[in-house]
Amino acid sequence: MSRSVLVTGGNRGIGLAIARAFADAGDKVAITYRSGEPPAGFLAVKCDITDPEQVEQAYKEIEEKQGAVEVLVANAGVTRDQLLLRMSEEDFTSVVDTNLTGTFRVVKRASKGMLRARKGRVVLISSVVGLMGSPGQANYAASKAGLVGFARSLARELGSRNITVNVVAPGFVDTDMTRVLTDEQRAGIVGNVPLGRYAQPEEIAASVRFLASEDAAYITGAVIPVDGGMGMGH
Repeated sequence: MSRSVLVTGGNRGIGLAIARAFADAGDKVAITYRSGEPPAGFLAVKCDITDPEQVEQAYKEIEEKQGAVEVLVANAGVTRDQLLLRMSEEDFTSVVDTNLTGTFRVVKRASKGMLRARKGRVVLISSVVGLMGSPGQANYAASKAGLVGFARSLARELGSRNITVNVVAPGFVDTDMTRVLTDEQRAGIVGNVPLGRYAQPEEIAASVRFLASEDAAYITGAVIPVDGGMGMGH
């Protein structure tokens, strides 16, 4: 059956790979984006998830055009890396407001329809950094770690309504964000990955699609690392 799927931040990188994976499986896929031209083939809705009113308007448009959201992938996120003593209040709060509070906004709104339907799938995109920590990324790591506690609380709260809430924690992925690193930086990162390479966005998407499938109906509150072994033990 074709489901109504929403992927936030689905216009590039991991989000776009996730959106394509669901579309290829026959689902109706909406994506949110903040700027630029969105990719073709999806219901693209411009939305800044730090603005509650924009979130509400985005959901109204999606519900009107493809029905209530049955699968939500909360992927939208930002980085503002800086060492702690140089990190401003704005550097910290802006990252948390997008990555953590923004996820709260989109999940809360999606849960209304899922509760009525007594079913739903929610997948939050965290990061290996949220589990391991990383110098210069205290804001990002805090926001991504927060998603784990958020997801596990909701898994307990919504489980009786047949709504699963899980987390995927990618490692370093070959996207525009990581391609700006120098060869030396990339080599240093890969040296800490047991599999010795970056992930492809499609490998993250495959895990997300599994968690949204019937095969994963009895998985909730889980954190699935897709990181080549980089964060094992966390």
